[in-house]
Amino acid sequence: MTEFAPHFSSWFPLLAPEHQERVKQDIKVHHYPPGAMIVRKGESSDHWIGVIEGLVRISVGNAEGKVAALIGIPSGGWVGEGSLLKKESRKYDIIALRNSTIAKMPVHTFEWLLDNSIPFNRYLLHLLNERVGHFVGKAEHDRLLNADARIARCLAELCNSRLYPGISNRMEITQEELGYLARVSRQRANQALKKLEADGLLRVEYGAICIQDLEGLQNYGN
Repeated sequence: MTEFAPHFSSWFPLLAPEHQERVKQDIKVHHYPPGAMIVRKGESSDHWIGVIEGLVRISVGNAEGKVAALIGIPSGGWVGEGSLLKKESRKYDIIALRNSTIAKMPVHTFEWLLDNSIPFNRYLLHLLNERVGHFVGKAEHDRLLNADARIARCLAELCNSRLYPGISNRMEITQEELGYLARVSRQRANQALKKLEADGLLRVEYGAICIQDLEGLQNYGN
């Protein structure tokens, strides 16, 4: 474990100094290799999860082994507040897609901030509102859109600065990782990226994708 790096979290500067000190004392930071299970479905919800560095996948599966990726969380994103607020077990797995540095805030610290920090409450309200809109849009495009459009929307979701503050238009992500999130093969992801690049929406680099038209990706397939 290493020390928590507050500058990776947009909500931390909003806190009063005494609240910041409590957070720095209580949060623990862990490192996970690619494919590692960070949180398993059915476990008790005892931490708020932040991606300090890396990329993780939120997914659900069934007894037959079928897995559905819900969302990807890049650096700067936090997840799991819903389970903490409802005091329920985890409804999904969180898996590292690459080497990832993960911060875990204990539930008692999370609840203490809710009781004592108005700025933290406001941040959570905005986060939950954005999260709802995100899932409504995803439910729609997963049913109706082809693979090219799913790749476009997936990239747009990862560039959502309201969910992932500090995210840049240059995203270090492989075609295999993108395929995992959009539920297509790496080969199909490659084809989609070539089409989106030809349309002037992005530029493909080695190990990265540069977004050139975020609005175009958000509306691709409409």
